[in-house]
Amino acid sequence: MDTQSYHPVQPGVGMEENFLSLDDILLSHERLPIRTECAFPRLGFLEKSTDSQDIAEGTKMELPLWLSKGLYERKRRVVSVELPKVYKQGWRTVFNADPNVVDLHKMGPYYYSLGSQMLHFDSPENTEIAQTLLQTFIGRFRRTMDSSQNAYNEDTSALVERLDCLEKGLFRSGQSGLNGFQSWEKGQATQLTASSLVLNYRKRKITDVQP
Repeated sequence: MDTQSYHPVQPGVGMEENFLSLDDILLSHERLPIRTECAFPRLGFLEKSTDSQDIAEGTKMELPLWLSKGLYERKRRVVSVELPKVYKQGWRTVFNADPNVVDLHKMGPYYYSLGSQMLHFDSPENTEIAQTLLQTFIGRFRRTMDSSQNAYNEDTSALVERLDCLEKGLFRSGQSGLNGFQSWEKGQATQLTASSLVLNYRKRKITDVQP
């Protein structure tokens, strides 16, 4: 793929998804713990821990987010979705105490996005989950942006390795703003350069006219 001609599409916000976004496509394959509320005939091959031809009622297994959402119905109980451990009460207590101590990338690179998607499922803990997501983001936002503004021309890999994908995007935006400001201070902001897309287009035109 010509990376110069690819324009990244931003992921959806909250419970909405944008299926033109690579991040949302990857998010949809995150696996969730579920429990079957009815039998699934002739689908036993999906469950590796049994030799049965069927998936029995009450079987606990993991399914990707997109399939869990497709099977989940409030009125007709097909599957029930359990909370991943990072959204349970124990971890919510840690996040509420000090969200900056947690390695969000290690806990799951889509902590905020997946947490928002969990609100699709009817759980009595949804209010607490939403509140923890918001407070965690607020609690970590200042440190994320401060780090992005104090790392000019430095190796930032150690700074971003503990961030989830949303925070990494914010960090990159902060770095871009900082680099632009530094260029303006040095008087380089008035120097116009051709876009890489324009240069590639010119190269293609030259190739087309060559015999």
